[in-house]
Amino acid sequence: MSSQSTTRSLSSTNWEFKNVKDEKWLKASVPGTVHTDLMAHKIIPDPFLDENEKKVQWIENEDWEYRCHFTITNKEWSNLNKLLIFEGLDTFTEIHINGRPLTKTFNMFAPEVVYVSDYLREGENVLTIKFTSSVKEGKELAKEIPFQLPESPRSLVRKAQYQFGWDWGPRLVTAGIWKDVKLITWDEAKIENIRVEQKSITDKKADLVFHTEIDASEIGDDDLEKLQVSINGKIYKNLKLKRELNKVSFPFEIKNPKLWQPNGVGKPEMYDFKISVINKGKVIDSQTERIGLRTIELVQEKDEKGKSFYFKVNGKPLYIKGSNWIPADSFLPRITKEKYHKLIADAKEANMNMIRVWGGGIYEDDEFYKACDENGILVWQDFAFAGSFYPSDERFQENVKNEVKSQVKRLQNHPSLALWCGNNEVDEAIVNWGYQKQFKYSKADSLQVWRDYKTIFHEVIPKTLQEVSPNAIYWPSSPSIGWGHKESLTEGDSHYWGVWWGEQPFEIYNEKVPRFASEYGFQGMPSLEATKAMFSGKPDLNLKNPVILAHQKHPKGWEIINKYMERDYKVPTDFVQYNYVSQLLQARGMQIAIEAHRRNKPYNMGTLIWQLNDCWPVVSWSAIDYLGNWKALHYQTKRSFEPQIFSMEKEGNNYKVFFINDDFKKVKGKFKLSLLNFKGETMQSFDKEILVNQNSSTQVYDFNNLIFKGITDKLAVLKIELKTPDKIISKLHFFVSPKDLNLPKPNIKIKKISPTEIEVSTDVLAKDVYLIGDTHFSDNFFDLLPNEKRKIKLSKTLDKVDVMSLWDTMQ
Repeated sequence: MSSQSTTRSLSSTNWEFKNVKDEKWLKASVPGTVHTDLMAHKIIPDPFLDENEKKVQWIENEDWEYRCHFTITNKEWSNLNKLLIFEGLDTFTEIHINGRPLTKTFNMFAPEVVYVSDYLREGENVLTIKFTSSVKEGKELAKEIPFQLPESPRSLVRKAQYQFGWDWGPRLVTAGIWKDVKLITWDEAKIENIRVEQKSITDKKADLVFHTEIDASEIGDDDLEKLQVSINGKIYKNLKLKRELNKVSFPFEIKNPKLWQPNGVGKPEMYDFKISVINKGKVIDSQTERIGLRTIELVQEKDEKGKSFYFKVNGKPLYIKGSNWIPADSFLPRITKEKYHKLIADAKEANMNMIRVWGGGIYEDDEFYKACDENGILVWQDFAFAGSFYPSDERFQENVKNEVKSQVKRLQNHPSLALWCGNNEVDEAIVNWGYQKQFKYSKADSLQVWRDYKTIFHEVIPKTLQEVSPNAIYWPSSPSIGWGHKESLTEGDSHYWGVWWGEQPFEIYNEKVPRFASEYGFQGMPSLEATKAMFSGKPDLNLKNPVILAHQKHPKGWEIINKYMERDYKVPTDFVQYNYVSQLLQARGMQIAIEAHRRNKPYNMGTLIWQLNDCWPVVSWSAIDYLGNWKALHYQTKRSFEPQIFSMEKEGNNYKVFFINDDFKKVKGKFKLSLLNFKGETMQSFDKEILVNQNSSTQVYDFNNLIFKGITDKLAVLKIELKTPDKIISKLHFFVSPKDLNLPKPNIKIKKISPTEIEVSTDVLAKDVYLIGDTHFSDNFFDLLPNEKRKIKLSKTLDKVDVMSLWDTMQ
């Protein structure tokens, strides 16, 4: 009888590393990066602190070496097949075992799988990995191209592009063993891959097919005929396997299936499957898959205005509400399982149903997709290309094919995975960014760039995706058309950057409404805690402080924030107040955008804010800062993404009131408008019964500014309400910008109800109430009327909660 298969992680082995120029080996952590290992030995300072990023740039030009000693056990040695799987090597490596060259790698995203039976010896073995500088390798590859590529050398190396620096992230070009290293040994047969195809789903049954790859290359003839496969205990016989990699399909039926539903629609129901290969009644290999049953379509149909772009999930059009995701740390191995699950839970709590994994980052860890599966969050997954030109020589094509195959195989069974997109803004970069003129391209050079683009994103990637996962949805580039072109608003997906980059006022969002907004945003400062986390010593909270300036990566960032702030707010001189108002400004801009998109449903069927999270403490477009604190934007997003909201639209002197209903059922109730002064007194009111259709945006009322009748709009707020049998949906609408409001001084009282709950009240309108304390508040940055009491939950008890409101910044 042959030995049992074994799987062992080598990551916990005693790894060492060194600069190849040095003699001395130092202790290393695997998974890890050379930067974090150097930090652990205090050879470099923490690049997230002070202005230390500048001090560590030398690392990217050096070559590094890692090694470990490991012992092969008798059990492992007796198995015929011995395999090393390097799940993530960053990026250019030469690997040796016991002094013998094993293989070379050149893709951070593609696992390296190597048979090592002929290289290992019983007892002690030495594994050595030399990492060559990605910057040096990229520069060498650039010499082979007859014209200069933008962002060279980053676009020539298959590595996380954001590591080369972005307008929200530091330049930290890492090297190292960033994922697990495993030693697997086995005899007989091994499951290589499983793709679960959902053939058909009805209320009564789901017909599935398990497409399974089984390696039986080392099994004996007698055993070959007796091999069986079981799926959740159901045994399939007569496999007729060959002594090779076998592709075998098994049908499976689920009666009365429960569907995986997106957040806001229903429960994300999941099914667990165990697939086992059996020989003579004994399990010789098994694999588990967790799937959700659901159908998804991307619907693009011509209409009188252009072409639709929306997702139909389980047969129903789904309005997409979500955000863009960047890697949650500049040093990827530091992202914990808990951090992934917390950020996705925060997205769910903000009523999101989709996350776009941006192409300048990575194909995320399994835990990210598990968290999305469990929380009903759909994933728009970019392939890892962003904002540059990419080559298409044969070597690059093969590298990309290998990357696509390995990542699609890994992720294809996740019910959250909705769409694969070729890249982020590569089409846009070629067509709109003027690089050809900047780098003085000839006509032939420009044609070659376009040919390279077509080869990679319209041939290599979609063909490889189709081979591995035939039912996957593919979209070549996001956006499909750049924001300067009118078609960007009538078809496809849009990255509208007229706000921020174009410095247009927030109100332009009311005019520039696309079919699907996959990117748009505005910067805001992080929490005070995250701002203080930029300093190694005592924080000097001053906008001119070089540390704070170093943690703003956009060249015109402060200038643009100030320009917008002057339009809508009184610009504070006090740092804490400036931090607060910058967050209000960001939230205000995104509220205007979200509501414009949602009001225009079903013309617009999706809105994804740039961006959810940060990779270090920074002033950025994020809604949640690096420490996990919600900025004002995330609180506002939660309100703006509620399944039912009111929204106002102004045309001249007329106001239209819209009710947006994302639920798949009608809403009936008593609609009420109340014009209030800031003491909460009703000056005018109106009410009526309304019925709003499911999954719709409906104008329910309109009026002109005669409503004021001598009352100044600087002293009035409109309260809009709908009372239904089970809840009250309400909104406050102000008629002028925040800086023009004649706000009275509020007396805000905070009453402790329990150790983790408070009640907030006020005597007059309190605009943008900001609760301050070392805890997470269930709500914050909210408007409060004098006749209301707001109950707020705290994540941990506090002795004291400080508070301010917009009135404090206007003195």
